[in-house]
Amino acid sequence: MKVKTFESRSGLKILVGQDDKSNDYLSLRVAHPNDLWFHVNGFPGSHVVLRCGEAGLEPDKESVMEAAGLAAWFSKMRNAGKVAIHYCPARQVSKPGRAKAGTVTIGRARKLVVRPCLLKTEMS
Repeated sequence: MKVKTFESRSGLKILVGQDDKSNDYLSLRVAHPNDLWFHVNGFPGSHVVLRCGEAGLEPDKESVMEAAGLAAWFSKMRNAGKVAIHYCPARQVSKPGRAKAGTVTIGRARKLVVRPCLLKTEMS
């Protein structure tokens, strides 16, 4: 699967899907129910997961903003000034029956407005 891995400044892992199949894999198989899931609002883009659930961590605001910035960067809105990002616990993400790869529905999403930003700390 094509998944990029980043590290937030506070040390949390951020995973970014690179295509529809990888988005499904990341969102529906890799993400812990308590991880945070991010996606640009209303446009095509990568699914982003902030890993915090398995360890039972409450993510810091900076890590949440960094994950949202990556969701904006890895979307069709990369060149926009400010981008609306929806996020929710990964347990709120589901796949509708017979939906194409990369298509999900989310429940109880919150919204952030961020500038697209690529973190320098990509892990191999």
